[in-house]
Amino acid sequence: MTTRFRAAVLRSYEGPFTVEEVVLRTEPAAGEILVEIAGTGMCRTDLAVRRSAGRSPVPAVLGHEGAGVVVRTGDGPDAAIGVGDHVVLSFDSCGHCRSCLGAAPAHCDSFASLNLFGGRGEEPPRLTDATGAALASRWFGQSSFAEYALVPARNAVRVDPALPLELLGPLGCGFLTGAGAVLNTFGAGPGDTLVVLGAGAVGLSAVMAATAAGVRTVAVDRRPGRLASAERFGATPLPAASPGLAERIRRLTGGGAQYALDTTASPPLVNEALRALRPTGSLGLVARLHAPLALEPGTLDRGRSIRHICEGDAVPGVLIPRLIGLWRAGLFPFDQLIRTYPLAGVNEAEHDCETGRVVKPVLLPRKPSR
Repeated sequence: MTTRFRAAVLRSYEGPFTVEEVVLRTEPAAGEILVEIAGTGMCRTDLAVRRSAGRSPVPAVLGHEGAGVVVRTGDGPDAAIGVGDHVVLSFDSCGHCRSCLGAAPAHCDSFASLNLFGGRGEEPPRLTDATGAALASRWFGQSSFAEYALVPARNAVRVDPALPLELLGPLGCGFLTGAGAVLNTFGAGPGDTLVVLGAGAVGLSAVMAATAAGVRTVAVDRRPGRLASAERFGATPLPAASPGLAERIRRLTGGGAQYALDTTASPPLVNEALRALRPTGSLGLVARLHAPLALEPGTLDRGRSIRHICEGDAVPGVLIPRLIGLWRAGLFPFDQLIRTYPLAGVNEAEHDCETGRVVKPVLLPRKPSR
């Protein structure tokens, strides 16, 4: 059985997305589900494919912050997921390596190959264009810039059908990453202090999670509008160009922040963040560095540490329901960061994301029901 539907296809690393008919040439296999996509967030990781030096294959259907309704399941589906369920989709993982078995799927041994560089091996192609030419369709196990996505059931988290499904997709990656860094990686709580460098989708979700957890937070960004958002969500705003940035952060946090989260990949800001930490403080990096990181003398003195954070160290099935609960309680207003676009507006959404006009674009492949 084949299924025809619209998808946004990236045909070259330099060209625009094209919205066209694609053909899914297989039914869900065991452990897979077919999801009708209600909404899918656009993340900077999607756009980073353009700079992947050919490692992420094109032509491809991207998108990895999908949410939708399950319309078909394979034989022997995951018992927790069935036809008609509303689900949020997250990253792919193998399910059987040491990290997956240890409740750390973000550190799956196969994370890069499954999510970034072509996905699970398959023959013949599952997704093609209208002419029969193969399309890469395993981006984060989803490829959800489309009306439908065929995904492993382990990628999906069931949610309450009463929720605004078309807005929930970013909980599967961007918002999960920022909030997870605070709640999981740092385990921050009342009395702790945090500095967030970069007030984009990941940074602002970290600010919201920190406020919900009773953490005193300083947000650093170069854009006044983003700083205003951070202040609205409970952080003390601080322009990135402030003279003596590290010293100002130390004063605002009572002698230095216990935790710092960098979303900018800017080596000068990383060094400022390290200097702003109190003894034994920790810095987490979520953005991929594009050049060697030279640490200045003394930045790691007195027990300070630095590490990379992937997907907020989250188990999606645990953290996504927690974030939804915080949203329902008015403590994690992620919907205020979202602007929606029709699927045909994918290139406008990319432009607005790249220029900072919008924090989190969400594509609506189909007209929302509400």
